[in-house]
Amino acid sequence: MTQLILQAPHLVSSTLEKLAVLSSAQGIQELGPTAVRLIDVDPDSRAHVAALCDQEGLDYAYLDAIRLLRECRVLAMDMDSTLVNIECIDEIADMVGRKAEVSAITEAAMRGEITDFAESLTRRVALLKGVPEAALLRVYDERLRLNPGAERLVNVVRQHGVKILLVSGGFTFFTERLKERLGLDACHANVLEVHNGVLTGRVLGTIVDAAGKAGHVQSLAASLGASPEQIIAVGDGANDLRMMAHAAYSVAYRAKPVVRAQANYALNVSPLDAILNWFRLSH
Repeated sequence: MTQLILQAPHLVSSTLEKLAVLSSAQGIQELGPTAVRLIDVDPDSRAHVAALCDQEGLDYAYLDAIRLLRECRVLAMDMDSTLVNIECIDEIADMVGRKAEVSAITEAAMRGEITDFAESLTRRVALLKGVPEAALLRVYDERLRLNPGAERLVNVVRQHGVKILLVSGGFTFFTERLKERLGLDACHANVLEVHNGVLTGRVLGTIVDAAGKAGHVQSLAASLGASPEQIIAVGDGANDLRMMAHAAYSVAYRAKPVVRAQANYALNVSPLDAILNWFRLSH
């Protein structure tokens, strides 16, 4: 029995009624002020529903079953522009007037136009040579904010026994602080080389790229005996696609078109904790 979850900051009843007719729903259940569940819908209605949702600014999710959240094992998340509101490397570059150069490479990589992430990161980090290490803390304190719904999503999934993994092509300076702040189970990111208090423009060790992210998700899943149906993976850029491919709940959050096209679900207008409405939180 296929269910259809519809979500938006402001739900319009006339639009919901149209979607109920389009999807041949047998009923409508309110999940709160920003979400409803259409019960027993026709799964073949997806193309028409998607078109209307895109037109009216709603997020939609077709689900074969509404599973218990505690049946999940892993929540894997990207950091930059997913868990948090910025691309940290762009903001570091902004401290020394190089944001335009760096962000142009970042954007191309996220859109999938630069397929070698390690090469794109190496090029961007080289532009940070000479930046004081203190600039990283300024970015964290002054510019980095959790995206809407992030804190609630993390807190609720943790309460239901789900392990939370942060996998980032960004930097450990930020992931380690977020790990402590949010009580995350594991974090993997890149290490910026610092010498005499300034960035050298190099990354230490193996770069966490798309394959690295996917590998960390696979490793945690294997250690927990988690199947794809027990994994939620959230990302926004092309570098996240390989890790998202291991999750039945692959979620494109405010994502680039290439990611939205390949993810099973998308949150284009709703906050991160909208994911929780796809699950039952109790019997």
